[in-house]
Amino acid sequence: MNARLALTAPKNDNAKALYFLTNNDENTVAAVELGHNGLITGKGKVWKTGGKGGAGVEGPNQPAGPDALFSQSAITVVDGHIFVVNAGSNSVSMFAIDHKDPLTLVLVGKPLDLPGEFPTTVAASKKHQLVCVGLTGKKAGIACARFSAKTGLGKVDTWREIQLGQTTPPLGPTNTISQVFFSGDESQLLTTVKGDPPSKKDGFFSAYAVGGNESAGSESLSQRDVRSTPNGTAVLFGSAVIPGSTDVFVTDASFGAAVLSVDARSEKASVRAMVQVADQKATCWATISLATQTAFVTDVGKDRLLEIGYHPGGIKIITTISLPSPKDGSLGLVDLRAAGNFVYILSPGRDGVEASIFIVHAPSRKLVQTAGIKSIGAGKNAMGMGLLV
Repeated sequence: MNARLALTAPKNDNAKALYFLTNNDENTVAAVELGHNGLITGKGKVWKTGGKGGAGVEGPNQPAGPDALFSQSAITVVDGHIFVVNAGSNSVSMFAIDHKDPLTLVLVGKPLDLPGEFPTTVAASKKHQLVCVGLTGKKAGIACARFSAKTGLGKVDTWREIQLGQTTPPLGPTNTISQVFFSGDESQLLTTVKGDPPSKKDGFFSAYAVGGNESAGSESLSQRDVRSTPNGTAVLFGSAVIPGSTDVFVTDASFGAAVLSVDARSEKASVRAMVQVADQKATCWATISLATQTAFVTDVGKDRLLEIGYHPGGIKIITTISLPSPKDGSLGLVDLRAAGNFVYILSPGRDGVEASIFIVHAPSRKLVQTAGIKSIGAGKNAMGMGLLV
C-alpha cells in the first residue's frame, strides 16, 4: 500500500437515516428513517432544495433515466450537513440535519449559483470546511466554496475548467464527469472523468491538492490538477477510498473494476489490480463495507449486486447477489452506500417499475428489505445516496 499516510479505520455503526435526491423539476431531498436494526421504518419526509433537478440525454429526445445525472455522489453527508446538486438550475444547496430528528432538515442560507453548467456530483471536507462540485454541461469543470454551519455556502473561489466539448444537458453517459470526492486524509480532491471509446477520447483520474493556492489561504484548492489515464481504464465512474490506505477502488464501465494507487509525490494514479466483469452492462457505482472489508458495485442494466474483494496483491469477484427482477425491463440500480452490516441501494425504477430502496445484509449477502419510495417523490430521475451514521 502507498505509505503516504497511516489512516485509522472509521467506526462502523448502523445508519440513522438515508437521504437521496428526487432530482425532479422542483428538486427535493428525501429523508428516510432507519431503525436501530438498520432497516427502514416507513417514516420519511421531503425538503425543497430551492433549485431544479435535471437529466442528461442519451440521444435525440431521449432523456436519461435511470442514471439521469451520469454520476455518483449527487448528494453528500458530512458532519451533520447535506450537500446536493441542482442540475437544472446550476447550483448547490446545503442543509443542516436536526440533531434530535434526522428527518428534519433546514436549508442553510440560499443555494449557491455556480459558474458552470449542469452540476452532477458534490464532495465536502469537514477538515477544510470546503465543498466542491463537478459540472458536466457545455461549461464543464470544478467549482469550490467554503461553508459554515451558521451562514451556509460562501463565494465560489475560482473556476477550474475541464474541456469536454459537451452540451447542456450533456449527452452521455460517456464523456462526462463521474464523481468528485476527497482523499481519506482530505489533502486532495479526486475526480473521475469518463472517456468515450468510440471516438477514441481518453478518460482520466484527476487530483487537486488542497492548499495549493497559497494566496487564497490554506483551505483552498489548487487551481491546477494532475491528470492521469491509468493503463487499461477508459470509462472511470464510481469510487471509494479504501480505508486505511491511500488506494482507491474504482469502477470502469468498459470492463469492471480496479484498485488504483495514487503516488504521493507525483499525484498520478496507476492500476494496482483490475477485474473483468464478463457479463456487465455498465458497472458504475461503488461503495465499501467495513463489515466485510469488501466493495459492492451496481450496474444500471443488471438486477444484481456484486461483491468484490481487494487486497494489495489483487482484486476478485467474491459473490453475486441477485435482486428481484420486474417482469418488464430492469430495476435500474444506481447509487449505493454501506454502514454497519448493511448496503443501501437506490433503484429509481423505470416506466412501470416503482422506485425502491434495497437493503442487503453484507455479511450474509442476503436481501433483507425492499421499500417502495414513490410516495416521497422518487422516480426515474432520482439520484444519490447519503447516510447519517
